Amino acid sequence: MIGWLSFFAALFLFFATHFLPARGGLREALIARLGRRGYFALYGGLSVALLAWLVAAAARAPYVELWPNLPWQRWAPTLVMPVALFLVVAGIRLPYPYTLGGRRDRPFNPLYPGFAAVTRHPLLWALALWSGAHLLPNGDLAHVILFGSFLGLSLAGMRVFDARARRAMSPDDARIAFRATELLSPLPLFSAIWRENNESALSVRLVIAIILWAVILWWHQTVIGVSPLPL
Repeated sequence: MIGWLSFFAALFLFFATHFLPARGGLREALIARLGRRGYFALYGGLSVALLAWLVAAAARAPYVELWPNLPWQRWAPTLVMPVALFLVVAGIRLPYPYTLGGRRDRPFNPLYPGFAAVTRHPLLWALALWSGAHLLPNGDLAHVILFGSFLGLSLAGMRVFDARARRAMSPDDARIAFRATELLSPLPLFSAIWRENNESALSVRLVIAIILWAVILWWHQTVIGVSPLPL
C-alpha cells in the first residue's frame, strides 16, 4: 500500500507542478520575483527531481502484470529512442515560440521556420515516442500508468500549445504560421531549398543526438537497473 501511495503522490506532484503555475498568474509572479532564468532554473531542477522520484516510485510500486515482459519488446525503445533524442536536440531553441522549448526572444519568421517546418512540437513528439516505446516492454500496472500518462500529456499538449498560438496571434498571422509549420511532416526533408538552409545546423544536432543515445545506452542499466538491449 505504501508503494502505491508513494507512486501516486509522485505522479500527482509532478503533473501539479506542470499545470498549476500556468493558473492564476503564479508563473508570471514567480518570473517577476526570480527573473526568467532564475525561474526556469528552479523549475527545471524541481521537474528533474520529481521525475527521478516518480521513476523510482514506479519501480517500487507493487508489481501487477498486465502483459508479460519479453526480451524482443526492448527493440521498441532501442529503435525509437535515437529518433526521440534527435527531436529533443532539434527542438531546443526551435525558432517557433508557441511550443515547449521554442525561442521566445524573437518573433516567428514564417519564411525561415527551421525544423518547425517538419514539426512545430518536436519536444512533445519526443516525449510521445519515449513514453509510447517504453510502454511495450513495461507491462506492469505502475509503468503503464506512468508511460501512459506521459503519452497522453504529450499528445494533449500539442493541442494546448496550438490553441495558445491561435489566441496569441491575429487570425491572419495564425494562418500564415500554421501554413509554414506542420504538426508532423517529413516532406521538408526532401526539399533541396529547406535542406540547404538547415542542413548544417541539423547535422551538428544529429551528431549530438547520436552521442546522447550512446551515453544513455551505456548508462541505462547502471542508472535504471534494466538493460535496454534486446538480448
